[in-house]
Amino acid sequence: MSDTPYDQHFVTWFREVTPYINAFRGKTFVLAFGGKAIASEFIKTLAYDANLLVSLGIRLVLVHGARPQIEEALREKGIESNYHRGYRVTDAESLTCVLDAVGSVFLKIEALLSQGLPNTPMANSRIRVIGGNFINGQPIGVLDGIDMQYAGKVRKVDAEGIIAQLGLGNIVLLNCEGPSLTGEIFNLQMEEVAEAVAVALKADKLVYLTDSTGVTDKKGELLDELTADEASRLLAGADWLTPDMRRYLPCTVRASRAGVGRVHLISYEQDGALLRELFTHDGVGTVVTRESLENMREAKADDIPALIALIEPMEQEGILVHRPRELLEQEIERFSIMLHDGIIVGCAALYQHSEEEAELACLAVNPDHREWGYGEQLMKRILRRARQAGIKRLFVLTTRTEHWFVERGFKLGTVDELPAAKKEMYNWQRRSKVLWRNV
Repeated sequence: MSDTPYDQHFVTWFREVTPYINAFRGKTFVLAFGGKAIASEFIKTLAYDANLLVSLGIRLVLVHGARPQIEEALREKGIESNYHRGYRVTDAESLTCVLDAVGSVFLKIEALLSQGLPNTPMANSRIRVIGGNFINGQPIGVLDGIDMQYAGKVRKVDAEGIIAQLGLGNIVLLNCEGPSLTGEIFNLQMEEVAEAVAVALKADKLVYLTDSTGVTDKKGELLDELTADEASRLLAGADWLTPDMRRYLPCTVRASRAGVGRVHLISYEQDGALLRELFTHDGVGTVVTRESLENMREAKADDIPALIALIEPMEQEGILVHRPRELLEQEIERFSIMLHDGIIVGCAALYQHSEEEAELACLAVNPDHREWGYGEQLMKRILRRARQAGIKRLFVLTTRTEHWFVERGFKLGTVDELPAAKKEMYNWQRRSKVLWRNV
């Protein structure tokens, strides 16, 4: 029976996510979501996806809130909700409602993560959910003359205890309550708990599920990538942001600046948003980083397996000349690489043939990333390296991309113009075009 288009699409997709699976194994992710996400229609599939992350070897901490559930509990008792600077003014009577609502939500999430029926994504799951007194709280005190009473902030995170549980393969589930050293319990902001936990654990990713697809500009267009500085500047006057975004984005900026690898803001109203954000190049929300997601550096020996995976398909197509692993190991210092979100998506090499002439070789970009201009960025990096080495002229041999290089300042040359050693090695069967440009 022949493969259907769907079968081939699945195989292609599965292969494409493999680099992410390899990159994420053993990493620590903190996933934070409020009470609105828990009440959404996709909370069950979110539990499936969290289970999948742990099954792939990701160390997962979940932090939940319960704001709408607390509001409902207060209404049932006829207690008015009061906020100041975004914090709930929490007296003793309100605290009772907070504890009841948070406890109920915690148990609901625990039950969702304990599913294991046949024919569901959690069949055969053996993942344990662990809660505990991993967070210490302290009172906010008096703000602008208002006694916040049992409204609190995070005092300390028991990172060592959480890490120990993650090391056993357990999901750690945390809520927005924080007992103090005096035995009192304080009502904490979920987003601040998630921030504090991610910073304390030096998490690789912090993911907030929000009431928006991500951070948007004034026109409502999604901003798929921001640095912490850009997000901070945007906050100064972004009155168009949703309530969740106005609360979560300051925590996002602080967490990013404090060393959390990536902070993602995605929608809880989109089924599968978590997986699409983590396992696809474009994602579906906004990612905030301390610096740009894209970076280039010189290659190291540890990069060789990923480098081979990048160039091997192009070697098989005849686009690139085959380079055995042994040769790559010898010449790895000649290569520059482009990374996106920590994954190698492009490379280029500089081979010097004389004091003034060098070759730009093995310029390759993953097909899924070519629209981002990575090839041109790599070319420019090789040009900079050539200038620093005192090179005056750069040449390239190509069978497929003559026009691309011509559009970037290269001019067609002849084989006779090549340096003597390169001319002797010229492959007349490939009949590569020779192009030159001044550095």
